[in-house]
Formats: sequence, structure tokens, C-alpha cells
Amino acid sequence: MEKLILYHGTYNKIVTPTYGQGDDKHDYGRGFYLTENYDLAKEWAVCRPDDCNGWVHKFELDTEDLKILDFQQLNVLSWLAELMKHRDAADSKRYRVLAAKFIEKYGVETSEYDVIKGWRANASYFYIAKEFVRDNIDIDILEELLSLGELGIQYCIKTEKAYSRLKEIQDELSIVDYNEFNVKYNERDVRARRSMRELVDSEANKVTKVFSTLF
Repeated sequence: MEKLILYHGTYNKIVTPTYGQGDDKHDYGRGFYLTENYDLAKEWAVCRPDDCNGWVHKFELDTEDLKILDFQQLNVLSWLAELMKHRDAADSKRYRVLAAKFIEKYGVETSEYDVIKGWRANASYFYIAKEFVRDNIDIDILEELLSLGELGIQYCIKTEKAYSRLKEIQDELSIVDYNEFNVKYNERDVRARRSMRELVDSEANKVTKVFSTLF
């Protein structure tokens, strides 16, 4: 039996993970999102510019008999296809037509999985997706781009079965100081954007195998 310790950063002191709740437009759709990285959870708890302290909730997930889809074990294009199912990287007709073809070719059927694990497409990572669909990024540097940001891996609880295996360790709830960790969140994002822009502008980015050539 394998149990994972996961953290949920939020501005809410009380959270009740409930099957069926959540936003369809989040990275992996509706679900409850957590991370194994405690420091990242702190930053995510205060990433909104509202000057309010946040909270980190600690959970234990019993993974026995759970089916977990790990996008890090798949082609990075599968992750991008999943992202495109839920979030728009552009608002043009060209994007809508090509995105549908891209999802058909590279998308993974996720409905049979209890938990989805993969990169968190916050501002910096979504910048990659936007540049990719504009044909500004070669596929050969995609995975390196995703590793530059150190912006975290998240778990999304998807099924009733997975929710039933998730238990909060309530006596380890911790408060997060907005002034300290909002600065850290923004500094991490700035560093990530700088590193990503340097790689995109480098000779390593051949701009040959780009989005519109992958069909």
C-alpha cells in the first residue's frame, strides 16, 4: 500500500474536497489539485494579488488500486493536448481548427484514470503553450523548456474512488504569510520566464518542427 503526502495551497482556511466540484477550465479539468512540494503549495496559496494570507492543507492519498496517469511518462505533446482540451492558448480560427486536429492525434483518453499527474500550467508554462501554437517553438526544446521553470508538478483528483482515498491531516494545517510567499511566487515566475525566453531565442530553437507541422 502506497500513501502519498500531498499539499493544497489556498486562501481558504476550510476546504472540503468534493467529487464533481472544480473548474472545467483548469489544466486537467474539474477536480481537486494538490502537490507534493510543500513550498510550492505555500506560494500557490498566496499567488493572487489580494494581500491576504493563505493556508496549506496537508492530505494523505492512499493510491492502492488507483489508476494514475503521469504525463511526465508520456510524450510532452500529450500534455499539451490535454491542456488544449480545457484552456485556450489562442482565440483565432486557425488555433481552433489546428487544436482540434492536435487533440485528435496526440490526446490521451483520461476518463478511465482516478488521478492525473503532470506539470502545472501557470503563467510561465502557459506562455510556452501560447508560443508553441504560434509556431515559435520547436518540439525538440519543449521538454527542456518545461524543466527550466521548476514550477511544479500537480496531482488532480478526478474520480469518486480517488476522493474517497483522500484524507486531510487537519492538525497540520499551516498559515502562509502573504508578504513572504507572494514575493517568492513572483520571483520564481520571473526567473522562469527569463530562462524560457533565453532558450526560445537561442540557436537550439530551430523552429522547424513546430505546431502546424505535426499533423
